[in-house]
Amino acid sequence: MSEENMNNKPEGCSEPEHESCSSCGVQGCPSRNGAPVDLRAKLNERSSVKKVIAVVSGKGGVGKSFVTSYLAVLFQKMGKRTAILDADITGPSIPKTFGVTRLAEADDTAIIPLKSATGIQMISVNNLLPVEDTPVLWRGPVIGGTVKQFWTDVFWDDVDYMFVDMPPGTGDVALTVFQSLPVDGIIVVTSPQDLVSMIVGKAVNMAKAMDVPVIGLVENYSYFKCPDCGKEHHIFGDSQVEEVAEKYGLKVLAKLPIESDVAEAVDSGAIEMLDRDYLDGAVREILSV
Repeated sequence: MSEENMNNKPEGCSEPEHESCSSCGVQGCPSRNGAPVDLRAKLNERSSVKKVIAVVSGKGGVGKSFVTSYLAVLFQKMGKRTAILDADITGPSIPKTFGVTRLAEADDTAIIPLKSATGIQMISVNNLLPVEDTPVLWRGPVIGGTVKQFWTDVFWDDVDYMFVDMPPGTGDVALTVFQSLPVDGIIVVTSPQDLVSMIVGKAVNMAKAMDVPVIGLVENYSYFKCPDCGKEHHIFGDSQVEEVAEKYGLKVLAKLPIESDVAEAVDSGAIEMLDRDYLDGAVREILSV
């Protein structure tokens, strides 16, 4: 018996540990007939989340957390009630981006998420550790369980759009998020490097395998614009995102420049003070999901 089916034991199952179907008399059990089992975790009974958008990347260091954070900022400015679930358990950066350093608290029924200066709700493992640079030395199942608890055990207060900051790659946590959360679509973040096609391909193919729609691509570190002459310099090489998008039938939602003041805002926890329009295309596409 698979672990998933054990967790979805049907009412009236005659097997106490749900280990064998051979002697079970329950009809219509998905474990007996091979029907697909809904593995989605139940949202906390006090919570309400309307849309879930995951931000993914095939590799680390491409600015995925910045895209996640700034999308939340833009939606919050539009009057949407916004939240961020930081699923990057071993490399959490969301709280620092917003300057939120307090520890999360809980009442009798749920963990209470932290709020940014403009009211963005968020939860991250960094808000559960007494010292933020404490390493998370957990194995995959524990990390996956923590991400699921961020959905089931947190009081998400009337959220219109939740953005999930995913860890890089296509490992255990990505599987947990796609199986456990009702993800409405994903944004794939990449950079202009030779491996971009393979990296995007892995993320896109995983999303297809999990039946999750891909909203489009965002290319970060696309160019640097000289403040003196206005010329664009492609520091990490010429962009390949258009060709990759065409290959996989996707839309290019944005090409983000390298800007030192953006890095300073993120490092100082002042991302909500930024005023940039280069993710407007991504915003429009998410609103249409």
